[in-house]
Amino acid sequence: MNYRTLGKTGFNISDVSLGTWQLGGKWGAPFDIDDANATLEEAYEQGVNFFDTADGYQGGNSEKAVGAFVKAHPDVHFTTKIGRKEEPLSTEHFNPEHLTRYVDESLSNMGLEALDLVLLHCPPMSIYYTPETFFTLDKLKKAGKIKNYGVSVERVEEAIKAMDYDVSAVEIIFNMFRLRPSKLFFDLAKKNNVGILARVPLASGLLTGKFTADTKFGKEDQRTTNRNGELFDKGETFSGVNYLTGVKAAQELKQRLGTDNLAATALRYILMFDAVTAAIPGASSPEQIERNTVASDLPALKPEQMQVVQDVYDQYIKNPVDYLW
Repeated sequence: MNYRTLGKTGFNISDVSLGTWQLGGKWGAPFDIDDANATLEEAYEQGVNFFDTADGYQGGNSEKAVGAFVKAHPDVHFTTKIGRKEEPLSTEHFNPEHLTRYVDESLSNMGLEALDLVLLHCPPMSIYYTPETFFTLDKLKKAGKIKNYGVSVERVEEAIKAMDYDVSAVEIIFNMFRLRPSKLFFDLAKKNNVGILARVPLASGLLTGKFTADTKFGKEDQRTTNRNGELFDKGETFSGVNYLTGVKAAQELKQRLGTDNLAATALRYILMFDAVTAAIPGASSPEQIERNTVASDLPALKPEQMQVVQDVYDQYIKNPVDYLW
């Protein structure tokens, strides 16, 4: 495992870390604390020392599991996201009163005295033009309740605008099917010492190369329920790529890159960009951890392999994905 510094936080974190949206619960399945703990322990054994959670994941159970793990392993770091656990989502959820309450509730949920890194959880664009939101985070930081803050975003423009404030990190969708962040935003983040966490790094599993046109997902799985943005931003599911198009593109990547483990290759591609601190693939079981963490130690992709990714993106994905997020 290799490690990189997460922007202004100064945290030295594993470049393949762990997202915990489906921790102990797979895609839409009930939460299982034993599976959650086993997954966290396996990640730690593989060198993972950074965990991404949110107050709304698994009804708060993900946050509780990560908090307990952090207390037992003080050498690890984490981020939790706030602002989306109450529906329907509104700008009110990011006002000073709500943010202060959410931070207090996360502290209680995780059993900690301070939160390593708090990210606003994909707030509406108007929030980036509401300075008191970020000034509230400054106050919470000064009070010692949070050590750092940042944002998790849907769009590149939101990531760029966030750097008007004292953000330590930005979490953004970046993968072989979502290349636009690597342009202007990556350069600006490096200039401003802002860490980048690459979320949805495997495009909801498309970039494992294991799906086919006939693959079926559970009825509660967001890969069934949100393909057209029925529940939240369409870009969260398969990175906004049409499913059948994504299956075809993934198979071509697998063939042209000459890999039987497209997932690890896809994660290694992300790590080719030094602006990225870590990719944060999810895992719902210990068995999936090694598939992901092996990416950290793979050799660098060759220039011709990098070009293959660009060519496949240009042919299958760019229109319309590049223009929407």
